[in-house]
Amino acid sequence: MKRAQGFKIATLILSIAVFIEAIALVFLLFKPPKKIIKELARLKVKGQIAIVLDDWGYHQDNLAVLDELRYPLTMSVLPNLAYSQSLMQGFRKRGYEVILHLPMEPYEKYHLEKNTIMVSMDEEKIKDILKRDLENIFYAKGVSNHMGSRATGDGRVMSIALSELKKRRLYFLDSFVSQNTICLDLAKSMKIRYARRDVFLDNKLEPEYIRSQIEKLKKKAALYGGSIGIGHDRKVTLEVLKEIMPKIEREGYRFVFVSELVK
Repeated sequence: MKRAQGFKIATLILSIAVFIEAIALVFLLFKPPKKIIKELARLKVKGQIAIVLDDWGYHQDNLAVLDELRYPLTMSVLPNLAYSQSLMQGFRKRGYEVILHLPMEPYEKYHLEKNTIMVSMDEEKIKDILKRDLENIFYAKGVSNHMGSRATGDGRVMSIALSELKKRRLYFLDSFVSQNTICLDLAKSMKIRYARRDVFLDNKLEPEYIRSQIEKLKKKAALYGGSIGIGHDRKVTLEVLKEIMPKIEREGYRFVFVSELVK
């Protein structure tokens, strides 16, 4: 009896030992190599960055450079221009996010687009312009203001515009061209999906300046988790982005569409 009991205990101990050895073997076989561990650590996202490119529609000069960029971009297209729809459709095929770049009244009235929304317009006129512009840029996921330093500070105008966007489930990107904008508070009160530009990338058409602005964008992304930079349909801007975006990604930042950063 004692011999049988001892045999059972010995068998149990042996089974436990075999089980432990099996676990150790599995760990050794499947333990990630140090290179993979380092790579995973390197790929930890430091922050998300959305790049918006404004003012598409006048020409198609920069498409060759654009095609060398293999990252998420948000393309802000002006409505009813010669190339607005062909560019919009091309951007969608390339997998970019498209938004309507809505012309709105600035304080300085120069180079206004046809059918710019003015603060003097009545509600029906504002709605009609917005409706026709969205029919032209019909793949739009959201809307940003083109100019609009006066309009984005006008509660009546922006309430009308944001109300229409809410009906269509579109987000609003405040280009933040003026400190007088009331769009953030209004969007919160109206429960509109909203985002605000953090950095303008190319106010100066100089590569070194654009690089320095992108550095600011990175710092904001690292600090707040996400940031939005606005550049334009300009060859120098696209060339700098082509050069610097792969480096930024290797540093641990992730490029996203604006729709991923709206609140």
